[in-house]
Amino acid sequence: MSDSITRLNTSLEGRYRIESELGEGGMAMVYLADDLKHERKVALKVLKPELAAVVGAERFLAEIKTTASLQHPHILPLYDSGEADSFLFYVMPYVEGETLRERVDREGELPIQQAVRILRDLVDALGYAHSHEVVHRDVKPGNIMLSGRHASVMDFGVAKAVGESRSPGHETTVGVALGTPTYMAPEQAAAEPNVDQRADIYAVGVVGYEILTGRPPFSARTTTGILAAHVTQAPVPIG
Repeated sequence: MSDSITRLNTSLEGRYRIESELGEGGMAMVYLADDLKHERKVALKVLKPELAAVVGAERFLAEIKTTASLQHPHILPLYDSGEADSFLFYVMPYVEGETLRERVDREGELPIQQAVRILRDLVDALGYAHSHEVVHRDVKPGNIMLSGRHASVMDFGVAKAVGESRSPGHETTVGVALGTPTYMAPEQAAAEPNVDQRADIYAVGVVGYEILTGRPPFSARTTTGILAAHVTQAPVPIG
């Protein structure tokens, strides 16, 4: 067992027991854990230390709670969140399946019927969230979970907490630094303060393009190049 898992188990003793590492995202490490109180398997996500230091516990926990009010068949619910010995964590259902990122990386472009089904579930989830004045801000294949014939959106609230946090020496938003500019609307990349649901809609368009073609609409060697392409270039038409 790794040192990090041992430390987590010590910090979360009596609440959760980490079984194994499931993966690593741009913002968090993901673990398979036992919810000891409810006797169920869960996905426990721990914000990376460098981000936790920038965000702070109060802001993170306030923003992540936005997920708790969202009840929709295509949104993975929030079970719990908290701070334990400097670890900032949140807990979601453990779903057997794969992310849309994993599927596209493996298969490339998806059949039209499958792509439409995924996009339908995605816009249903976002439409519901937007009706409750919640904007995701980080819609991308890695935040879309596929299980059976269903797609679910996860990690509401995380991007807002991280992306809006600044401190001396952090002039660039953490969201841009994390390397997800491929799906960012231009106004979000420019760190405009009032990003709204239109940024999510823009990201849906980028995701749709990618799963229908097997590649994102814009690519470049640098983050700056990708962000500039969103503003100055038109994507190659599909078909």
